[in-house]
Amino acid sequence: MTTSRTYEDLVKEAVDASVDGWDFSWFEGRATEERPPWGYARSMAERLAVASAALDVQTGGGEVLASAPSLPPLTAATEGWPPNVAKATALLHPRGAVVVASPEDASLPFAEGAFDLVTSRHPVRTYWPEIARVLRPGGTYFSQQVGPASAVEVVEYFLGPQPPEVRDARDPERARARAEEAGLEVTGLQEARLRMEFHDIGAVVHFLRKVIWMVPDFTVDRYEPQLRSLHARIESEGPFVAYSTRFLIEARKPGR
Repeated sequence: MTTSRTYEDLVKEAVDASVDGWDFSWFEGRATEERPPWGYARSMAERLAVASAALDVQTGGGEVLASAPSLPPLTAATEGWPPNVAKATALLHPRGAVVVASPEDASLPFAEGAFDLVTSRHPVRTYWPEIARVLRPGGTYFSQQVGPASAVEVVEYFLGPQPPEVRDARDPERARARAEEAGLEVTGLQEARLRMEFHDIGAVVHFLRKVIWMVPDFTVDRYEPQLRSLHARIESEGPFVAYSTRFLIEARKPGR
């Protein structure tokens, strides 16, 4: 695949684009990623429709929660990044949901047993004891998470081979064990490996600016040689292919 646009034009467009929230519409026509087979947003909406009090942890810009047709009478969301807090507030307040600014590594700012449903899409880290604490007996945690070695092809292109402890850090079986240690019963666990394609270097730059933990020290200037080389490769050979991994976990707090 070739394009008529220069490296400089593609990179400038990616650098100028906003990376607030979890809206990925910018990638349309420039990158693709297979969707997991379970349909997280739809399944989340079904659970929200029958919940009385729900919490969405690390909600990002609130886009996924806001996609639900109906929300429980009491709905709250937490987010730690200030630009996302503002975006989520604007999106969710009209739906009657409260957004609480809360650092990702802090205790959840809610009372014990406050919610019968806690959801989270792609949390940076899951604090299982806190999830268990804020759930009511009989309540459910429902989450789609990034799996092990997700998009490792992108990471290793820029950073080189990664050690096993990095590649396997998000093992779903480890998540199961930690949920059970926190006193929850894991009632569902599914995994998927999904093809990603980057059709131009701008899509790679935007991805690394948006998903900042992939290459934590990423800047265009710092990685210019690698970016120019990858641009030439995409132009001559076609899309840069990587594979994301996802898992869906559902856990219940024992009790009524």
